[in-house]
Order: sequence, then C-alpha cells, then structure tokens
Amino acid sequence: MPLIAYRFGEAMRIKLLKLAHARSGDKGDTANIGLIALREEYYPILVREVTAERVREHFKGICRGGVERFELPNLCALNFLLHESLGGGGTVSLMTDAQGKTFSTALLRMEIEIPDDEARALGLLES
Repeated sequence: MPLIAYRFGEAMRIKLLKLAHARSGDKGDTANIGLIALREEYYPILVREVTAERVREHFKGICRGGVERFELPNLCALNFLLHESLGGGGTVSLMTDAQGKTFSTALLRMEIEIPDDEARALGLLES
C-alpha cells in the first residue's frame, strides 16, 4: 500500500497517520496530545512540519486558547497542549468528548508536505 496521499508539484502530501502514532487526554480544560514518530528518521519531519501554529489551525473551532508544543527528542515525540479546548473540562462540559480522547485521531488526519527527494530517501516515495 503506497504511503502517498497525493502529489503536489515536487512534493507529496501525506497524513501524519503514516509517520506517527498519537495518544490524547485531558487536564481540566486543556487537551494533551502526544505525537510519536513511527521511525526515528521521521522525527525531524514532525519537528519541522507539525508546529504549534499548524496544530492550532487544524483544531480551529475547537481550540479557543493557545497551543504549546514541547519537543521530546529522546522519545522522538512531540507533546501539544491545546488550551481552552474541552468546554471547561470533563466534569462540567457537555461535549461528547470532554476528555479529549479523540484529539489524537484528529491530529493524525492532518496532512503535511514532504519534498520528493526527502520522501524518496526515507522510502516514502518509490523511485
């Protein structure tokens, strides 16, 4: 099964699902998402492409506060805090997912762009 989502000029667009796995939960009104590279070689791509600003844009309409990003290079992981995202938190929110458990799946649907030469070197794009 090819990893390519679709081609865009001299680059490919790919969902984070093909590069990482994720877990999420809550701390009060803040959603917490951990994004972990499936392979060590994918981590620099995640650091470069999955910024706090892009995550904030991806969750627009849900995240009403700021987004913080923390790098965990020893784990090849990023951790995001999405403030004011859970309608007050699990004990007071009427949201269907007041604990933010589905936020990880939502983040994995984000698409990023990878230059063809880099994708080819990582085995993401056939020659």
